[in-house]
Amino acid sequence: MLELQGIGIGQGVAVGRVLRMPEPLPEPVDTRSTLDPDAELARATTSMHVVAEDLEARGERAGGTAQEVLEAQAMMAEDPSLIDEVTARLHKHQTAERAVFEAFSAFRDQLLALGGYLAERAADLDDVAQRVIADLAGLPAPGVPDPAEPFVLVARDLAPADTALLDLTKVLGLITIDGGPTSHTAILAREKSIVAIVGTHAAAQLADGDEVIIDAANGIVLVAPTDKQIADARARIAARAARALAPIGPGKLADGTSVPLLANLGSADGAERAVALGAEGVGLFRTEFLFLDSTSAPTVLQQQGEYERMLRAFPGKKVVVRALDAGADKPLAFLNDADEENPALGLRGLRALRASEDILREQLTALAEAAKTTEADVWVMAPMVSTVEEADYFTTLAHDLGLKTAGVMVEVPSAALMADRILAHTDFASIGTNDLTQYTLAADRMLGTVAGFQDPWHPAVLRLVGEVGAAGAQAGKPVGVCGEAAADPLLAVVLVGLGATTLSMSAAALADVRASLADFTLEQARHLAAAALSADGAASARAAATAIAHSYTSSDPSSTAPTVLTHPERGTQK
Repeated sequence: MLELQGIGIGQGVAVGRVLRMPEPLPEPVDTRSTLDPDAELARATTSMHVVAEDLEARGERAGGTAQEVLEAQAMMAEDPSLIDEVTARLHKHQTAERAVFEAFSAFRDQLLALGGYLAERAADLDDVAQRVIADLAGLPAPGVPDPAEPFVLVARDLAPADTALLDLTKVLGLITIDGGPTSHTAILAREKSIVAIVGTHAAAQLADGDEVIIDAANGIVLVAPTDKQIADARARIAARAARALAPIGPGKLADGTSVPLLANLGSADGAERAVALGAEGVGLFRTEFLFLDSTSAPTVLQQQGEYERMLRAFPGKKVVVRALDAGADKPLAFLNDADEENPALGLRGLRALRASEDILREQLTALAEAAKTTEADVWVMAPMVSTVEEADYFTTLAHDLGLKTAGVMVEVPSAALMADRILAHTDFASIGTNDLTQYTLAADRMLGTVAGFQDPWHPAVLRLVGEVGAAGAQAGKPVGVCGEAAADPLLAVVLVGLGATTLSMSAAALADVRASLADFTLEQARHLAAAALSADGAASARAAATAIAHSYTSSDPSSTAPTVLTHPERGTQK
C-alpha cells in the first residue's frame, strides 16, 4: 500500500479504479510548409475560431463559474497578440500547426515567468493550443476518456473545458499531478463538488486499473488499499450523503454558540445556490470578475448594477465585499501591469489601489450606492493590508464614502501580529488563510513543488490566527475566516477555538462544516485548538486535534471528525 500526498479539494472521499488521461498530442514537426503563408494563415485562424466557438458553447452548457472560465479560454484562442505571433512564424514558411505550437508556447513561457495567478493560466493556454492543433490535423480534440464503467481520473492537469463538463455519473474522483489550490481545475472541482486532489506529483506512477482511495479531507491518495480501508471509506461516503440530506439550519456549536456560516462567491451567479445550501450570508465577495477581462475600469454605474444583483439575494444578511484584489500577479493595464520579479511581494491589493486611488474611490462609491437600494447588511474590506496606517486609511475612506462597516483582510504575518492595533482603527478583520499560509511558510501557493508547505494546519499559521482572534475578543470586534481553511470540517472547529466568530467557504463545503461544528462545545473547540498549537508541524497538529476530536465523538464511522485512512507502519510516498 502506498500513500501519495497532494492538496485536497473539498472534503469528500472516493473509491475506484484509475483511468489515466490520454497523453497530449505530439509536438508538430518543424518542416517547411508547401502552402503560401496566406493559405496557412487562413487555416490557422479558421481553426482558432472553431476552437473559440466550441469553448463558448461548452461554457453555455456548463453555466456558472465554468462559463466564465471557458469564455476566458475562448478569448485566448483568438487573442490578437497570439494571431500576430502565428502570422510572423507563417511568414518564415512554417506550417500552421508548428506556428500555433511555437506561438502558444512562447506565451505560455511568459505566463510561467510572471508567476502567481498568471502562471496558473499556463495550463489553460496549453489546452487551447492542443485543441487548435487537433483541429488543424483533423484529429479529435483532447479530452476525458469515456469508458462504460465509473473511474477515478488521473491527469497531468485538467483543462477547464474538460473539468466543466465531466460526467459526474462516471467520474468518481480526480487526481492531478500538477496544479495548485487556486488552479482552474481546483476552482471548478470545488464548484461541482468533485472529490479531488491536486499537485500529487507521485501520481505519475499510477497505472490504469490501480485501485485507489481519494481522501480529500486529509490530502492523500491510498494505492492498493486494504479491505478495511475500503470499508471505512465507503462508510464515510455514506455518512456524507446522509448529512447532505439533513435539515439546513444556522451554524452553531453543540452548546448553542452561534458560528454563522457564510459563502465565498466570485460573482452574483452563485448566490442562489449558496442560499439553497444554507449560506447565512457572504463572507467574501470577490470583485475581480468585473475588472480582469476589461481594458479599462468599469464605471460606477456598471459596478453598482452587479453589486445590487448580489446584494438582493441576501436581504437582511451580511455581505462582505472585498475591494479589488489585483496587481502584479493579476496585472490590469489600468491599475498596474509593470513587470515585477516577485509579484507576490509587490504592488498588489490595497497597495495597488492606493497608487490608483480613483479606482478605489469609484468602487467604494458604487458599493455604497448599491447598499442604499437593497436590504443587505453591506461590509467592505481591503486586501493585502500589512500596516496599521493602511487599515486606518481604508476604513476612513470607506466611511467617508458612505459605507458603515469597513475592515481589513489579515493575509500577512505583520497584520496578524499587529491585530490589536489594527482593530483599534477598523471595524472587523477577516483572515485569508491561503495567503497567510503562503507568507508565513515562505512558499508560493501557486507552485506545485512547494505545495506541501501550503497547509493551514501548521502551528505557526494557527498561532497567527489565534493572535487575531484574541485581539478581536479584546476589542469586541468580529474576526472571520474566509480562506480555504474554513472549509475543512475539523480545522473549522479549531479556528473557532482560536477566536473566529464567523467562517466563510465555498458553498459546497457548508454542510460538512455545519455538521462538524454541531459535535463540539466552545470549550472542546478550544481544547482542540490548544492541541494543534502544541504540535511541531502541520501533520502532527492535525493528528493531535483528530485524536482529541475522536475522544469527544463516537467511534461510529459517521462521526464528522475525519478519519485518516493510513497505516503508519506501512510505507508512504511523499
